[in-house]
Amino acid sequence: MTGEAMPDLLIELFSEEIPARMQARAAQDLKTLMTDGLVEAGLTYAHAAAFATPRRLVLALEGLSARSPDLKEERRGPRADAPEKAIEGFLRGAGVARDDLELREEKKGSFYFAVIEKPGRAAPEIVAELLERTIRNFPWPKSMRWGAGSLRWVRPLHSILCILTDDEGAEVVPLEIDGITAGNVTRGHRFMAPDAFSVSSFEDYAAKLKRAHVVLDPEERAEAIRHDAEHLAFAAGLEVVADEGLLREVAGLVEWPVPLMGEIGAQFLDLPPEVLQTSMKEHQKFFSVRNPSTGRIERFVTVANRETADDGATVLAGNQKVLTARLSDAKFFWENDLRVARDGMKPWLQQLENVTFHAKLGSQAERIERIATLARELAPAVGADADLAEQAARVAKADLSSEMVGEFPELQGLMGRYYSEAAGLPEEVALACEEHYSPLGPSDAVPEAPVSRAVALADKIDTLAGFWAIDEKPTGSKDPYALRRAALGVIRLVLAGGLRLPLAAADGPLARAFAGHAAGTAPEGASADLLSFLHDRLKVHLREEGIRHDVIDACLAMEGADDLALLVRRAQALSDFLKTEDGENLLQGFKRANNILTQAEEKDGVEYSFGADAKFAEDPAEKALFAALDAERPAIDAAMKAEDFAAAMSALARLRAPIDAFFEAVQVNADNAVLRRNRLNLLSRIRTLCLDVADLRRIEG
Repeated sequence: MTGEAMPDLLIELFSEEIPARMQARAAQDLKTLMTDGLVEAGLTYAHAAAFATPRRLVLALEGLSARSPDLKEERRGPRADAPEKAIEGFLRGAGVARDDLELREEKKGSFYFAVIEKPGRAAPEIVAELLERTIRNFPWPKSMRWGAGSLRWVRPLHSILCILTDDEGAEVVPLEIDGITAGNVTRGHRFMAPDAFSVSSFEDYAAKLKRAHVVLDPEERAEAIRHDAEHLAFAAGLEVVADEGLLREVAGLVEWPVPLMGEIGAQFLDLPPEVLQTSMKEHQKFFSVRNPSTGRIERFVTVANRETADDGATVLAGNQKVLTARLSDAKFFWENDLRVARDGMKPWLQQLENVTFHAKLGSQAERIERIATLARELAPAVGADADLAEQAARVAKADLSSEMVGEFPELQGLMGRYYSEAAGLPEEVALACEEHYSPLGPSDAVPEAPVSRAVALADKIDTLAGFWAIDEKPTGSKDPYALRRAALGVIRLVLAGGLRLPLAAADGPLARAFAGHAAGTAPEGASADLLSFLHDRLKVHLREEGIRHDVIDACLAMEGADDLALLVRRAQALSDFLKTEDGENLLQGFKRANNILTQAEEKDGVEYSFGADAKFAEDPAEKALFAALDAERPAIDAAMKAEDFAAAMSALARLRAPIDAFFEAVQVNADNAVLRRNRLNLLSRIRTLCLDVADLRRIEG
């Protein structure tokens, strides 16, 4: 490298095919390890980008400093009269000779000083050292050793390209790892352009790769696949079923994507679309193409890794052959399953007697029994027919024994709906089979049908109560039975349906669910502990909706905190109130009243809780506050009774001005004992009135 130009760095690690699922992470790791290491070694850079194809990991850096800066460091050593051993130790630590030390006079005597100079290093030297360390310690999820060397890589590594380019040209960074010497050479597409070629910069590299049938950028490959697939489908009057996960994966399987559209055999077109889609995606990485007017899946798009003389005809023929074999299996499962379903699904339900749900919680059949009982009891609260809710719960898990779900577990629930329809069961029951697993995560839709809601709630509450009964709760980040997800599911079902469901009532859902689990064996306090777990999940859920945890705590302290819909309405109203100027000021007034009261009660050893009398009021502000409290008390009581929390907050807001005026004008701890006691009892009226709405003591600030 000449002068102080800022060179660009290009690295390519060229290997056998890297599994698609590892590529994006590996490109990111290469970028992080190299850029962090360069900065640590004292080099700076302007811009970094990483790319991955099935056969290469690439890092391109712009504007790298040509060398690291010279460093000068001073270290103060021992005193001049220190023992020889101490001086020798200092020399060793600083890496300097005795002659290099300087003696300097300071207030406390004369001391030895060492000036350590570290000359900067050239970029190629730093890059070579760092790249070797990065390659040898690369964090692949799995890696293999091959050949004679000790190097491990995800698949055999063939070559390393590493060049620094500036205005004078390109220079290969000298580096050799286990017999692989870095160079400026790479290869194109495995079949379409396998010859080696040299490159002189990133622009040159990207352009030559494109000519050699390699699209370097995974985003560009994904877009090309999306565009061409949609184009092929559109030309046939069809549409591609969107699948972002599959698109990313397929973009990681090819360097030169060539989408081809093929036919699905007529004998398979009556399979449920989800079965076709899952089978083609899982086994072949095919995109499904559907007829928008019927919803049926009629064709597929596969992505070849090369252009062929026959425009992909041979590739498609091979793919269609394998697909026919796969779909024949699916058709066989489907037809067998339909026979069992039309016969009432009894063999499946019997099989579930032999399937353990959990060693301490019995079989799936016993679990179904509990869920059916609970669904029946929950039905009135969710507006569902009790008989239908129980019937749905009894068949909701039947498809777990079916051959189709055995092959494709991700279709559980959905197949249950198809089989219930085939069995001639009511529509609500069939829908509940599909929907009772929902919501599976924060973005999953919440079922709206009442029967589905009853079974979904029963399923999740039974799961939670069961694991609490055997004391298997989530710890730290570990949650093997997805109990946090079940708790969030309960919360979302309750909130989305506006369900009034006092969970912890004596004969409420939690008590009934615990009773269903071998009565009386649950550890003491399990129900209260489970409720507080639900409250914790609710806090996380509401924090995402912008409600602070202290606001929720203020509402949790109130009666009826196990009625989650009520709790959330109260928290929402309080949150809105505290965002207003009146709310903010009333909170300060409440805190002031509460502080004065608490101190007085501690000092006097009594509780000031009643007996405030307007006839002892002296100051006009004091009289006005009595009048305001008298006026707003009935309004607040009525609003709280009607659960109209916004109205209760409005009434509190009207107290803000008289409370402010009272504190401006009146000294509470007056010398006159009667006046003081009366004023403290008046503050107690403020405290009680506020605490009847929410526990404002828990609000911060």
